[in-house]
Amino acid sequence: MNVSIEIKELDDIFYVQLTGEIDAYTAPRVKDKLMEAAKGDGAKLNIDLSGVSYMDSTGLGVFVGVFKQLRANNGYMKLTGMSERLQRLFDITGLADVMNITTEVEGGV
Repeated sequence: MNVSIEIKELDDIFYVQLTGEIDAYTAPRVKDKLMEAAKGDGAKLNIDLSGVSYMDSTGLGVFVGVFKQLRANNGYMKLTGMSERLQRLFDITGLADVMNITTEVEGGV
């Protein structure tokens, strides 16, 4: 399966809607799009994962890379709409302790 990436900027926040699977095949495309939005100083990303049906460790790596990029440039990332399955993946890896994550969906594309 592929992944769909929609990005909309509103009030200096990039709202990202991801749909599909984030795996070794789709992760490079997701990373490119997110890193582009995260490149500015103080960039803010609100990423809706409610449409993501599957994510592997490659997908986790994408979010770690984007998170590091944003923190280095005084930016901010919030992951929203996370399913229990994805939440568990972030919990097990300890990423839920350092990233802003919620199961609620906010604003958006």
